[in-house]
Amino acid sequence: QFKLIVENPEKPVAPGLQVTAFVEYCPESEEDLQDRLFLLIEDDIVDIPLLGLIMCCYLEIDSEINFGAVIANSKIISKEISIANHGSSSGTFKISYDGVVLLNIEPTSGVVEPKSVKAVKVDICTDVPGIIKEVIKVELEGHGCTEVWIKADVVEQVLKVLDVSCGKVLECINFGPVYFDSSKTEQIFLYNESPERMDWVAVLEDNAIGGEMGTDLQRNADAVLQDLSLKNRTRDVDVSTLILCIPNQGTLLPYEKSLVTVCFSPKKFQRDSGANDSSPKRDYVLFLRFEAVGNKDGYLQTLNNAATAITRNHPHHAELALTGSGLPVMLMFNPGPVIKFMDCFLGEQTQILCTLKNESECLPVTFSFRKTAHFNISPEKEKIKKKSAKDVIFSFSPRQIGTFKVKQVVDIIGTGLEENNLQVLKKKSFHQIYLSFIGVCKSKRKNILFKINPGITPMITNATGQFVADGTGQCTDTAPVAILKSTQTQIHTHQENRNCKGDALTAFPNDRTASIRPSERNKKYRTIFTKTERYNYIDPEFSYTDSERLSKEKHKEYYADFISSLRQRRLQKAATRQFNIYNNSVNIGLKPAEGLMSPKISITDFHKEKLQFKMPSLDENSLLTTEKLAAFGSKSSIKEIWGVLSAVPSSTQEKKDCSRTLTSKQLHQILIGPSTMDFGEVCVYSTTTRELHITNSLLVHIWIQMEIDIDELKHTGPLSQVVPPLTKAHIPIVFETNTLGIFKRSFNYTINNQHLGHVLVVAKAVPVELELSAREVILKPIPGYLAETEFRTTVTIYNPRNHPAEFTWKPIISDRGTAFSIQPTKGFVDAYRDLECEVVWHPGFNSPEEGEFNLCVRKGNTIKLKCFAKVMIHT
Repeated sequence: QFKLIVENPEKPVAPGLQVTAFVEYCPESEEDLQDRLFLLIEDDIVDIPLLGLIMCCYLEIDSEINFGAVIANSKIISKEISIANHGSSSGTFKISYDGVVLLNIEPTSGVVEPKSVKAVKVDICTDVPGIIKEVIKVELEGHGCTEVWIKADVVEQVLKVLDVSCGKVLECINFGPVYFDSSKTEQIFLYNESPERMDWVAVLEDNAIGGEMGTDLQRNADAVLQDLSLKNRTRDVDVSTLILCIPNQGTLLPYEKSLVTVCFSPKKFQRDSGANDSSPKRDYVLFLRFEAVGNKDGYLQTLNNAATAITRNHPHHAELALTGSGLPVMLMFNPGPVIKFMDCFLGEQTQILCTLKNESECLPVTFSFRKTAHFNISPEKEKIKKKSAKDVIFSFSPRQIGTFKVKQVVDIIGTGLEENNLQVLKKKSFHQIYLSFIGVCKSKRKNILFKINPGITPMITNATGQFVADGTGQCTDTAPVAILKSTQTQIHTHQENRNCKGDALTAFPNDRTASIRPSERNKKYRTIFTKTERYNYIDPEFSYTDSERLSKEKHKEYYADFISSLRQRRLQKAATRQFNIYNNSVNIGLKPAEGLMSPKISITDFHKEKLQFKMPSLDENSLLTTEKLAAFGSKSSIKEIWGVLSAVPSSTQEKKDCSRTLTSKQLHQILIGPSTMDFGEVCVYSTTTRELHITNSLLVHIWIQMEIDIDELKHTGPLSQVVPPLTKAHIPIVFETNTLGIFKRSFNYTINNQHLGHVLVVAKAVPVELELSAREVILKPIPGYLAETEFRTTVTIYNPRNHPAEFTWKPIISDRGTAFSIQPTKGFVDAYRDLECEVVWHPGFNSPEEGEFNLCVRKGNTIKLKCFAKVMIHT
């Protein structure tokens, strides 16, 4: 079957030349052949083996599939294994698996073409932590059975809080005593001890067991219980204002640490801040939880019988206890708070020694006096240790004459967060104490001596011009007699002018030259001493006549009326325009809420109406709380929609909202679940529906899109919905399968076409099954009837499954036959219903007293029923 085609050279082959020979193989049967070819080279013989092999396959497969370390997040993950065919003909393979861990293998059998590779996909479910080490058997044609190991390390997504100094796990931060309205910060490390990235968010537990907020733990139980107003005061406090976490959301890469700053800022109760600084000590015990975004199955509520919220203990959150105390500033002033200085004259100074005592047993206090005119303080700024005192000198140095009542502000300096950089503390005034300074500055009496005019008359003199006042101080701009306030005396006033009107203008003695001028007729001038009316000359060339004055007044009145009419016309047009806006069947021309006062609602009213829910602010600095997250399902805050929503964003606002990139905190306020949807036992060829709940607690629209390419869920719809703000929606998930066994698959969904999530669907596909109320029945005669009559009884058929079952009763006939019958002999039992069947025994001469029936369920189980007739013989 081998042929050699060659022309042997007659002459020696020269160097550099070659001789080509062809060997042909023409097999006549499917078997491997072997031969030899001899090559003679002068005196040497070269033996060349010839092998003729038939066409066959040569399959190879990898011996291991290693998923590595993966997160237990109830997701189906896949890997492919390749089956390569290095042969010259097609080869078949078959995969079998009988392990404990559920593996989805597709395909389990097939054909691999020559010189090609076939990919087999292996899926595992990461719902239970543990080590997966399973083996699957692969039968390869021409190679036998090969084992392939499936390995994976399914671990929990662990989030830890570490101490910055030592790197150990941190369980509690004790801030210690902190003044009210001041701040104290501590830094921690947030550690992602898992092989996948994690989006995290900080949640403050404001309803945790063991938490305390504003309770003095040093008081006994009776004193606390008697303080009935404590509960009302703590109710007014927003817990998220006490604790600040920067940052309070973020993303951690695998095995990455992130520095987080926790700030404690105790606040006074509203009823404590107002009277004085006698607010008692307030102790706080709070719990801060760092958790992965999307882990919110515990917040879902069962809204109907078909919806089940799966809740379990998830370790991928870290809880940190926070303890601290809020203390008031206890700085006492002796004397104080009203400090009255001794009277002094201009240029002098009085001092008072004041003792500042810090009565706090835990914290020092730093004070700073603000600068105030006429008062000096030494020292202006100082720090007083706990249970210590400091002397301060208050000085009153007036710079002008008078009585001074000043509110002196004393700033208490502490640490607080900067507005621009919340991670940095700075020194600032967080509390003020007010003192009252009272000081009086008197003027020294000075005798004014008059001297005789030496002959030179000054520009301003007294009435006679003989005496000039000497030493009248700094008043040189006005006449000395005017300084004496002569207009307020009645010494020189004539008797007839004592009852003159007080609104008359007083003329100075040296204004006689100005009296001859165009004067207003309604004004009168009187002399400074005798109050005699001054003569005013009216020049007819410059003054108005009576007719001119009347004409001028009419002209002013005309234009005033004209301007007023324009204003009234403009107001009338505005009122008409406003009326047309509200002139409809609803408002009937009235502006809504016009003139109505808003009702005053207190915090107590909110609790009475069970409206405790507050919408989480979109402020990135505020913390989410457990009460806010738990209130997401409250009907008082979020409306529930059962109808069909828009599949795609249509309006401008919806397009704008649905294109946003949401933060981790915002994603945590969107509830989509349950994350594991368990359908339980489901019959094949049946249809079962569960509700996927979507709760949008944000103030913007969100766009939910589901990607389902699973045949068992192909009837699910709609796959896209735009959920409005503060709305709760539902998507029916329809499950239908034709394959028996356990079903575990996950499908993905996206929020705003960019944030990815998944839902695990679990079901156990079982055949149709019926159950009997009894496997054996005994038929007895009915009392009062003859023994020859029929014996009757009933047996109940139950359908515990979700699909109608078709049944047929088939009797098992023995050698003696049967005397039993059942009605109905066939029929249907609806899902979760039952049906009663009547069993009858027909007595006869040779009737057997025992019989059997098989309850045959179409595409289901078979149950045997034994019947016995109990005949009573009377003697």
